[in-house]
Amino acid sequence: MEKNDIIKQINKIFIDILEDDSIVLTEQTSAADLAAWDSLNHIQIITAIEKFYNIRFELDDLLNFENVGDLCNGVQNRLK
Repeated sequence: MEKNDIIKQINKIFIDILEDDSIVLTEQTSAADLAAWDSLNHIQIITAIEKFYNIRFELDDLLNFENVGDLCNGVQNRLK
């Protein structure tokens, strides 16, 4: 699956969980860029992504996600 397709799907998840239709994610987007992306919402986002793609991230994956690009790479790796 292409990274752009993953970003589009993840963007929809962020909009739904953070309740903000104006969100437009890029690979560089991080929690510091979105005020509503706090620790509680982060857990909800990760859970929603895992459910959507029917994958499960390892703890090491989660600890290394610094931005949306890293998150997309994690999804791509789990889908292989």
